[in-house]
Amino acid sequence: MADTDFLTVLTTTDTPEKAEALARGAVESRVAACAQISQPVTSVYRWQGVVETESEWQVLFKTTAARYEELEAHIREAHDYDNPEIIATPVTHGSDAYLGWVVEQTTIS
Repeated sequence: MADTDFLTVLTTTDTPEKAEALARGAVESRVAACAQISQPVTSVYRWQGVVETESEWQVLFKTTAARYEELEAHIREAHDYDNPEIIATPVTHGSDAYLGWVVEQTTIS
């Protein structure tokens, strides 16, 4: 596989418990090899005409391009935001051993 066959996918949510549930569900269903949850970040955004400032937890998933659609569906289904952030970024470089592990963890046997 080429490195471009791998993605990191970012979302945010409003509690650490929701972040862990999103991460755990994705890993358990093998649509992501792992997910990292970052401590609260401050998000400033416009929602329904009002500028809001809120604490959110970022969840960064590691997956393959082949599993992206299923990961996106998981996030949309499990997320309670009306319009959750879902941003995929291609991995341009990575160690063969780590990327092999990502493939192994996202492959359903």
